[in-house]
Amino acid sequence: MEQRLPPQLMPKSTSSSSPAPKSPAKPSPPPPTQPRRGAPPAQGVDPTKIQLPCAGCQAVLNVPHGLARFRCPQCGVDLAVDHTKLQNFLASSNSAAPSGPAPTSVATTQPPLATSLPVLPSGMAQPLRLVAGATISMMLPAAEPPEEINEVAIDVERDEDEGGTVGETFTDYRPPKLSLGLSHPDPVVETSSLSAVQPPEPTYCLNIMGELDETKALSCLQIETIVYACQRHLHHLPTGHRAGFFIGDGAGVGKGRTIAGLIWENWQQGRHKAVWVSVGSDLKYDARRDLDDVGAKCVQVHPLNKLPYSKLDSKAIGIKNGVIFVTYSSLIASSERGRSRLQQLVQWCGQKFDGLLVFDECHKAKNLIPDAGSQPTRTGKAVLEIQLPEARVVYCSATGASEPRNLGYMVRLGLWGEGTSFHDFSQFLGALEKGGVGALELVAMDMKARGMYVCRTLSYKGADFDIVEAPLEERMMNMYKKAAEFWAELRLELLSASELFADGSSNQIWRLYWASHQRFFRHMCMSAKVPAVVRLAKEALAENKCVVIGLQSTGEARTEEAVTKYGVEMEDFVSGPRELLLKLVEENYPLPPKPDSFQQGDEKVTEIQRKRHSALDVSFKGRVRKVAKVVDVSDDDTDDYSPSESDHESTESDEEFHMCQICNTEEEKSLLLHCSGCSRHVHPNCLTPPWTGIITDDWACYTCKIVEDEEKEQDVHVADCSKRYDSAVEKRLKILDLIRSLDLPNNPLDDIIDQLGGPDNVAEITGRRGMLIRTLDGKGVIYQARNAKEVSMEMINMHEKQQFMDGKKLIAIISEAGSAGVSLHADRRAKNQRRRVHITLELPWSADRAIQQFGRTHRSNQTSAPQYRLLFTNLGGEKRFASIVAKRLESLGALTQGDRRAGPSLSAFNYDSNYGKKALTMMYRGIMEQDSFPVVPPGCSDDETSIQQFINEAKAALVSVGIIRDAFIYNGKDPGKLSGRIVDSDMHDVARFLNRLLGLPPNIQNRLFDLFTSILDIVLHNARIEGQLDSGIVDIRAKNVEMTESPKTVHTDSLSGASTVLFTFTIDRGVTWESAKAKLEEREKNVAGTSNDGFYESRREWMGRRHFILAFEGSTEGMYKIVRPAIGDALREMPSTELKSKYRKVSSIDKVSKGWQEEYDASSKQCMHGSKCKIGSYCTVGRRLQEVNILGGLILPVWGTIEKALANQVRLIHRRIRVVRLVTTNDNKRIVGLLIPNSAVESVLTGLQWVQDIDD
Repeated sequence: MEQRLPPQLMPKSTSSSSPAPKSPAKPSPPPPTQPRRGAPPAQGVDPTKIQLPCAGCQAVLNVPHGLARFRCPQCGVDLAVDHTKLQNFLASSNSAAPSGPAPTSVATTQPPLATSLPVLPSGMAQPLRLVAGATISMMLPAAEPPEEINEVAIDVERDEDEGGTVGETFTDYRPPKLSLGLSHPDPVVETSSLSAVQPPEPTYCLNIMGELDETKALSCLQIETIVYACQRHLHHLPTGHRAGFFIGDGAGVGKGRTIAGLIWENWQQGRHKAVWVSVGSDLKYDARRDLDDVGAKCVQVHPLNKLPYSKLDSKAIGIKNGVIFVTYSSLIASSERGRSRLQQLVQWCGQKFDGLLVFDECHKAKNLIPDAGSQPTRTGKAVLEIQLPEARVVYCSATGASEPRNLGYMVRLGLWGEGTSFHDFSQFLGALEKGGVGALELVAMDMKARGMYVCRTLSYKGADFDIVEAPLEERMMNMYKKAAEFWAELRLELLSASELFADGSSNQIWRLYWASHQRFFRHMCMSAKVPAVVRLAKEALAENKCVVIGLQSTGEARTEEAVTKYGVEMEDFVSGPRELLLKLVEENYPLPPKPDSFQQGDEKVTEIQRKRHSALDVSFKGRVRKVAKVVDVSDDDTDDYSPSESDHESTESDEEFHMCQICNTEEEKSLLLHCSGCSRHVHPNCLTPPWTGIITDDWACYTCKIVEDEEKEQDVHVADCSKRYDSAVEKRLKILDLIRSLDLPNNPLDDIIDQLGGPDNVAEITGRRGMLIRTLDGKGVIYQARNAKEVSMEMINMHEKQQFMDGKKLIAIISEAGSAGVSLHADRRAKNQRRRVHITLELPWSADRAIQQFGRTHRSNQTSAPQYRLLFTNLGGEKRFASIVAKRLESLGALTQGDRRAGPSLSAFNYDSNYGKKALTMMYRGIMEQDSFPVVPPGCSDDETSIQQFINEAKAALVSVGIIRDAFIYNGKDPGKLSGRIVDSDMHDVARFLNRLLGLPPNIQNRLFDLFTSILDIVLHNARIEGQLDSGIVDIRAKNVEMTESPKTVHTDSLSGASTVLFTFTIDRGVTWESAKAKLEEREKNVAGTSNDGFYESRREWMGRRHFILAFEGSTEGMYKIVRPAIGDALREMPSTELKSKYRKVSSIDKVSKGWQEEYDASSKQCMHGSKCKIGSYCTVGRRLQEVNILGGLILPVWGTIEKALANQVRLIHRRIRVVRLVTTNDNKRIVGLLIPNSAVESVLTGLQWVQDIDD
């Protein structure tokens, strides 16, 4: 049935009975159909746009010209415009009464989702369900038809929205405004982004400069840092506190000697007290060495951890001046009497302290502002408290702020608070998180421009950085598969046991279970890489190189537990995974309550008797047992009471009298009932009810009979509990036996040392105290302390390091605990100058640790740069750990170096992002059959049978690792079908997905991971098309870039004098016909081109002409690089299917030459939409000559104004903060800043309220 406009939008007739207007040539339109119940009202009619009805809710939408795909704002259905009907309609739109139906927006075949399904990338087929439209001529402008929809313009617009090309990451560094000192001994570089920012003019004069000219102790880089730090310390923030400085130089540049120079300069200025906070007490020797090197031999270094807790300047200690060297751990230490090191330091410094306060390796103070639900660390709070108002604070670390949240303790930088655009740190943090990585990149540039920050790093030229995949060997593959199956079975056992013996500790059990699960499979992944590590190490040694192997966990805890259980001599090395599993089951397997021991044996009888004798007999007619004071019942169930006063009278007589203990009258023994339980005597008639039965020797009173029945029930209960307990213990023992029988790998650290020749060949620089080594006969292993007799445990790591640097050992294994501050590079002063091959067996948990570990082998004064080898298995789940580090490295490079690409290239493994969360949700919905998959799952064909089989396997896998909960199997409509639910918090929890993924067998693990990454690729692709992808700093490239107007200062910082400047450029992006022809000819000469290389013209015409392109095969087969007359090289390579569907090859050179030149000339003043473009002169799509406005210099002070101006822009891409880099072609001047759309310039200037031309 035809779909027409809703009745409320149909033209109203003048009268219900009036005849229709006469139009014999045109048939009258059919009556309108009744709209769907609840259909939303139509959108307001905009005569400058095309009005099209939604195929889902029937609402009429105003569709901008050129928009081919969009989403209905009312019902959320993904829509696409039927271009065929649109052309027919436009052809007849000038007629008085159009005869054809209007174009309609049609719903795609994909159903609407709660989270939007992406539009498939161009070149991929997407069938449409066509729906007939309605006549809507009364809504279109009658004067002129709208311009034609230009598909080429849409492609160009999407390509432009993706951003510019990525330029070089680093540039060589020389101090731009100082010429003091000698060059640095090694090449030093700075990110291109930071190099485009100029620091303030240096005004501070060093007191120690004359001495440095003689000693040559510091390089020009280190002198520059001292000058700017001292200059910064002369200023105060609006809060009244002294301004601080941030040294962000990379590992190995020489931060230690720079700090020593700062201490010596302040000493010469009369400030003889300083505090140096660092990560390890061993580094005090390096501090002493650095101070001696700069000439400060008279400055004493006092290690605080060796001093008592009393006042430092007291007579007993007598420290009046010098450097107090304290570690972060000591900073939060306290004595038994409650006196803290922090109080001790504050007292020594005094509230008016204006000396130097250095936080070396300040990343240790992070987490002052933790994530939601966490608490600030004690270290972070201590670092904040010790920053006295007048102290000259220096933050120093290569990884000072891997996340913007960790800037919270850097309160002396003045980035937030009084006198800034941000009221407090929370507001500052919110702006950065909202602005994405682009905003983080601005912070680093902003700090440098204000003279509070330097960040240089050693050149990576010559350093190799490779990601090496280590496939699982067959034995390891089987081992991993069986381990995954065992964990799934163990989970079911724990579930069953928890339900039977739940005692309120179930949540704790599952927390321990999943934590152990993650550690277990992380350990398995490490062990799987051991053969590759050994192979790479031996290859490096064969090539006359030496090896450094980096890991995080040594497995010491599991080893010590095994030594405690099995002794110091064992048959083989300890298996960390096995010991972890054994500990989990032994300590946490749910057991029923154990029966009390007194209920087994004589103690039980005595206790029951005691209870009987103290209990009131409820059958005794309510009388008070006064006889209890007279009658003495013995504890051995015998009746030795005699009514005679003589103790020697016989008690054996049959004529003996006894007292009835109810009526208190004497009676012959034979006439009284004698209870065999409580030994009481009563008349049969005194009982309630009276006893009428036969009197027997084993008669028991009513009370004792109840007790006996309870005893029997209790005995049954105890027996049942014992049986259940014994059964559970037996089941636990079987599980433990099964764990012991599993084939599991040994501790990787011990295994590697053993395979590479033992401790005699391998230097171990870790935090563990002991190690397992193979016995001389090779038949077992023995545990021994790491240190020898002549070396103390405190100095063992320094000894091992020296063995490596002297070349006595050519392999070193380092962990985070043992390698902090250690230099293992190919130092020119060391005997061992072989090239280092740095292998990361285990990637650190955070980027901070990764950068610190990489910096052990890449430092100043080295003969060769290291080779980095990052090992990953071919298990998809292991990329979880790479994902964590990649996320940190990305923001670390952005925040501390001004360019996210500055860190090692691990971005391909960054899955835990907003795009990753969206992809995961789409995958889960597909598996739960709530929506269809946007891609065909790996290993499946297009038929539903194979996809359904994959879904069944995926469901079973996700049930086994606890992602799908409350699982059940259908018995009715779909017998055997597995179902369940995924809680909302898990739907987008990428970290949990990748964690649990590790516990699956390799086959289904890799298939699930491949599906996830395939969906993520589509999500990222569509984010680029929609202009939503945050690309960080991008380059604006053009054949000609010139500054057209004088830069305008729009803001000046009162503290540093730095300014915010608006730059205006004119760029020419076009490619002339001669250049295009030369490109093709050069390619044909130098490269074996394909038959498809050449010039193409569009198959369709727009505004009476066709578009021309140059296409040649790109880096991937079937993909083509595109060159256009107006914009030059396109960023996106075009698939061959798309190329052939939209374009056809042209052989006539004259035709191409003419068309190319016409388009080149026309694009100088007009965008590709033509003269009727709705944005008008502000539109830059396909425009060869453009005006580009960049706001450079300080950005943070004017952040709010810029955000407000961009929020009002029409195009979505213009609303986002975009950081760009541009180099002028006439004078090679580099500018980095915010790209301000032409339509927003006036709003920005109005918001800033004043503009001043820069004086030439």
